Amino acid sequence: MHIKKLSIHEFENFVDKSGFGSHYQTYEYATLMKENGFSFEFIGLVNEKNQIQAAGLILIKRLTKFFKYGYSPKGFILDYSDKELLMEFTDKIIEYYKRKLIFIKINPEIAIAEINPKTFKKTYNQNVSIIKSLIDLGYVKLKDNLYFESTLPKYNGIVHLKDFSLETLDKNTRNKIRRGAEKGLDIEIADYSGIDILYNFIKRKRNKDSFYYKNYYRAFSHSQNVDLFLVSLNTRNFLINSKEAYEDEMNHNQVLADHLIEKHSDKNLHRKINSDKILLSYKNDVLSAQKEAHKGNKIYIAGALVIKYQNRIQIVMSGYDTNYKNFNPNYFLHYKILDYYKNYYRFADLNGMTGDFTKKNPYKGLNDFKLGFKPKIYEFIGEFDLVINHTIYKSLLKRGKLAKIFNKNDIKTK
Repeated sequence: MHIKKLSIHEFENFVDKSGFGSHYQTYEYATLMKENGFSFEFIGLVNEKNQIQAAGLILIKRLTKFFKYGYSPKGFILDYSDKELLMEFTDKIIEYYKRKLIFIKINPEIAIAEINPKTFKKTYNQNVSIIKSLIDLGYVKLKDNLYFESTLPKYNGIVHLKDFSLETLDKNTRNKIRRGAEKGLDIEIADYSGIDILYNFIKRKRNKDSFYYKNYYRAFSHSQNVDLFLVSLNTRNFLINSKEAYEDEMNHNQVLADHLIEKHSDKNLHRKINSDKILLSYKNDVLSAQKEAHKGNKIYIAGALVIKYQNRIQIVMSGYDTNYKNFNPNYFLHYKILDYYKNYYRFADLNGMTGDFTKKNPYKGLNDFKLGFKPKIYEFIGEFDLVINHTIYKSLLKRGKLAKIFNKNDIKTK
């Protein structure tokens, strides 16, 4: 068997039949990365009958003036549990790129454990043995991370859309979604022009400019595999709903006041105090609604970019205007997205969690938010470097060149 370059058609046909692909292993993603300084090629391991046995998208970028590295996002397309095939493909890859690349980075989409969402205890599966197989073949296992230090998240939440409904969600999450709807939130699917609106909500989260997200949208729009969602506040509905809620609670509060006069008890007092708090909240909503009404009938406050691939969708980026945090726009946004796709796709990828489920986790809020949607939590196998030129790789490692390039936290914590 030998390695050869594949046409886009050959590569896509093989990936579709294999069942191992993701949107990171597509021509669309390759063209996106080309806008970010990479060249790319599709390669395959073929037998004597020219039948493809394994394949990969290889993104190529310059490390230094003289050296380049490769990156295969989500890893090569093959069954990693087939040790003979993995060994053959690895040997041929090294031979093919020995004069071109120093190493190839991979992060295969292989779940090695499921994490209990209540106890956070890990249950490992047979895929753990693949780690040893890769190391035995010369792959360098990179440091495991709890947060977002690697190129792609090591921990992820996957929602099974077949079983998805509002009633299945965490109680706190359900309440926040309902409150958002009651306050007049709407959702719409926008076109390319909406990227600038979305960028206002996500620019604080990642070190990417707006052109990156515009290129992301353009790359996948040709195949109609991208949707842009925007959440807006309908100020007219907000005002109407707030007034109605305030008036209803005021009537209820008067009834409780009468009961308290008739019978002064701890139970009736508690009900009255609780109603007073709710009434004050609704009064503040009315005042806020009157203020927001001066800004126009529609105010955009949240958004998300969604990629569709085979039987799943991935929310690749989302954000909201923190000035409207009390409207719970992110909860409303995610619920509406999952509800929109539940009859057409099997899975929804919430795109990254951390492996730290303690109170000290700086991303605890992010974890708690995603846990509210009751996903299955998986730990993936992590990142590996397939070293092709050991001498130069060790030299770059010793000089700190690789750490400088790759050990970056792309996500801002503040």
